[in-house]
Amino acid sequence: MEEHIKDPNELLNSIEELHPTDIANSLKKIYKNNSDEFYFVLKQLPDEILGEVILELPEYIREDTYGELSSEQLTDAVEEMDSDDQTDIIQEIEELDKEKAKEIFEGLEEENQQEINWLKRYEDDEAGAYMQTELFSANINEKIGDSIERLKHLKAEGELENIHQVFIINDDKMLLASISLEDLIIFDFEKTYEDIVNSDDNKYKPFKVQDDEDIDFVAKQFEQYDLSVVAVVGYQGMLIGRITSDDILDVIEQNATEQMYQLAGVNEEFEHEDNLLTTAKKRGIWLFINLGTAVLASLVIGLFDQTIQQYVALAILMPIVASMGGNAGTQTLAVMVRQLALGEIDYDNSKDAIKKEVFISLVNGFIFALIIGFIASFWFSTAMLGVVIALSMVINLFSAGFFGASIPLILKKFDIDPAVGSTVLLTTVTDIVGFFSFLGLAKVILL
Repeated sequence: MEEHIKDPNELLNSIEELHPTDIANSLKKIYKNNSDEFYFVLKQLPDEILGEVILELPEYIREDTYGELSSEQLTDAVEEMDSDDQTDIIQEIEELDKEKAKEIFEGLEEENQQEINWLKRYEDDEAGAYMQTELFSANINEKIGDSIERLKHLKAEGELENIHQVFIINDDKMLLASISLEDLIIFDFEKTYEDIVNSDDNKYKPFKVQDDEDIDFVAKQFEQYDLSVVAVVGYQGMLIGRITSDDILDVIEQNATEQMYQLAGVNEEFEHEDNLLTTAKKRGIWLFINLGTAVLASLVIGLFDQTIQQYVALAILMPIVASMGGNAGTQTLAVMVRQLALGEIDYDNSKDAIKKEVFISLVNGFIFALIIGFIASFWFSTAMLGVVIALSMVINLFSAGFFGASIPLILKKFDIDPAVGSTVLLTTVTDIVGFFSFLGLAKVILL
């Protein structure tokens, strides 16, 4: 849907035609304009989609929603959701109101309670925390036709959704193979799965991950092999669940969002705080650190105060050197942090990555050194001033490329998230190198 529906009554009349994501996008607009109208619409949504819509809302709206909706409404909505989504909502409500979460949990069917308790034992970074237990499996000795009839029945009852694969298991529930539905329909329905699997073991070899596998590794597997679903196995290879691409997309988006916030020195958790002073305090911590690094750069400038007094043009050109170094370093830093997160760079190929970034920075350094050198020479009618700023430009862009590539790798080596603190460190380096090289060369060449 390209345009969001802002009228509550119009949105309610269009519910059956809209995807839960589109409903959530429209509700976000309504929430900003009038929270009463937002809750008016939300409370009238069918149980079948209410939970999905809630999960598509931003976290700060979800938190308000959990307090506004009754335990009965939330219980009915959670009952209709997949096990992984059920667990997410229960855990979110627990953080806000343990008693309400308990009421909702106790109102669920016993089977759902058991699945939620089982999934809650996983850590946030483990594959098991993102899996759903709803899947379609077939015994290796089962006839294909019989399993298809069983799948039809489960779909008709609304027990299963988004089925892409049939997971083949033995009597001990160990995962043996995986067959896509599009392959399944071309087989002889009288044959068993054993007949099919034995005909080509490699073709039907399942993609699987351990339930305690790091979720970032799982996300890389999805990207690398273009997967839509992957099986999750537990002890001795027993099939216990599946992870679908929509959950992995959420992981990738969350990681990218966290990196952007961290590079800017901002904590995502506090950006939607109602208490603006709390948000200001969290941002202020990084600003205080930045103030300290700025003082260091100023101390470097102070070493050349006599030089600046004798040659005022230096003060005019100083921001150019610092700005170019900072921007070049930020480009390198963004590339390195992202490639480290995606696993495209490790310590084995880190030297090549550093060489590449340094080379690119040097090429740009020489190009822009010529440009700013000519500009400065004509601007102040002093050829040697152009030489000074040109040389300092090359030096600063070299340092921007080298340290922009090295700092994230060093932080990673010490198990520190490269996205945290890299920007402040790099800015300090490029400012100090830029000012020292520019003013130092000016003192030597011009005076």
